[in-house]
Amino acid sequence: MGLSHRQQIFQKLRGRYGTAILGGVTLLVLVLSMPGSLRDAFDRGGIYLFSQAFLEDIPKRLAGPGRFRFILQPLVAIILGIISGRADARAGRPPFLYGILFQRALRGELIRSGFRTVANLLLMGILLDSVFQWIILGISHFGAALVVGPVLIMLPYSLARALASRLARWLG
Repeated sequence: MGLSHRQQIFQKLRGRYGTAILGGVTLLVLVLSMPGSLRDAFDRGGIYLFSQAFLEDIPKRLAGPGRFRFILQPLVAIILGIISGRADARAGRPPFLYGILFQRALRGELIRSGFRTVANLLLMGILLDSVFQWIILGISHFGAALVVGPVLIMLPYSLARALASRLARWLG
């Protein structure tokens, strides 16, 4: 049974409102992490991101509280990528990564559709990374949260979407 036009509009607005709230909370957490992160960068004489300490803290992130997100977030991203890749094949669009890299006319549409699909997951990845840095490391480095969270989402999503599209085309 299909939704009425009014119900569809309400669902879109509710989804945008939820994304806006999640975005606001994520931004708030990042802003709250800035003073400690900047103080640490000043004391350290450089930024944390990709420093020796960053590399040494990776095992702590994989073994400490929140390690399940290193499985869950990429898994959800892969599932969303497969769904989007199959939709690309049905719509006759090129595979995701190929389209972004080589199809200038479709690049914007593909990037927007990918972002719409994973926006909440991406925001949640950044938020969780920042919070778990506080829990595990005692400080949250906003630069690391802006890199680690999205990498856990975008890389698996992009690869799954591209491969699913190619496989769907190949299987006919």
